Amino acid sequence: MALNVLHFKHQGRAQWGVVRQGIVTPIPGEFHTTAEFLRANRIETLASLNDPTLHEAEVELLSPVTRNQQFVCQGANYRQHMIESGVNPDAKNFNMIFTKATSCIVPADSELIRPRGVRFLDYEIELGLVLSRDITSRQSVSDANLHEYVAGAVIVNDYSARDVQIPQMQFYKGKSFRTFGPVGPYLCLLEKQDFPLLRSLELVLKVNGEVRQSDSTRNLVFGPPVTLSELSGIQDLHSGDLLSTGTPSGCALSIPSPAKQKIGALLPERKKWEIFMKVQAGRSQYLKAGDVVESRIASADGRIDLGVQRNRVVDEPA
Repeated sequence: MALNVLHFKHQGRAQWGVVRQGIVTPIPGEFHTTAEFLRANRIETLASLNDPTLHEAEVELLSPVTRNQQFVCQGANYRQHMIESGVNPDAKNFNMIFTKATSCIVPADSELIRPRGVRFLDYEIELGLVLSRDITSRQSVSDANLHEYVAGAVIVNDYSARDVQIPQMQFYKGKSFRTFGPVGPYLCLLEKQDFPLLRSLELVLKVNGEVRQSDSTRNLVFGPPVTLSELSGIQDLHSGDLLSTGTPSGCALSIPSPAKQKIGALLPERKKWEIFMKVQAGRSQYLKAGDVVESRIASADGRIDLGVQRNRVVDEPA
């Protein structure tokens, strides 16, 4: 059965604990990284813990993915988001991969800092998968053996400065500002029988209580087995590394239709981006100081519930 664990600080000490209905059972031992924690603990052992407990409200959240781990991301990976992004899902036949700086990883309840000069700050709720083992050679990952590679799941928000990412064609720069990668609150550890549920999780993101994104992982285009198989032929991956699997439609970003993009390609570069920036300036959906973003991922039956992530937007001090 799926089991939620928490990385937290209590009385000045970083710890890990099992979470059940708001009650935290600390896990014995010190584990400084996600990899150390996963290598030292089996879900069967953790499920049997009955040590003294803490109330979740008493502890300070930490990210369940530590900053020494890789942060690998998929882009345009839900069909409707492809369409929203001006991509023909029936023509795109490649898996878009990029990375974020690990210094953007923060706890799930952190403030989201809008950097000076960034006008178009966007949200992207995503299902994150945390690897259970090192991968140093090409692998054939399938639904049948996915449990051998993935330890569990987390909520990720891939916050993005669109006025950096799009005109500069810089995914890394536009998505790697500090605080742009909250993770958690929970790492949901999975047993073999839980993995089919990953194909039907519901993702919902709200801004100030208004639903902006709502979709199911059944609409992922390139699923985890395909993606991990491909990545294994490119790079080394390690226990505790994070794969963020893409966001549904509903982002603030407005991309011109393919027809308008063809017309835009005929314009001088400066004029094209002037038009783009003018269109984005008319989008009230972009985040501003004081906004509260709330993200939740769970299965319909509640067997997997990754908790709720809340981020309040603040402007970077002058």
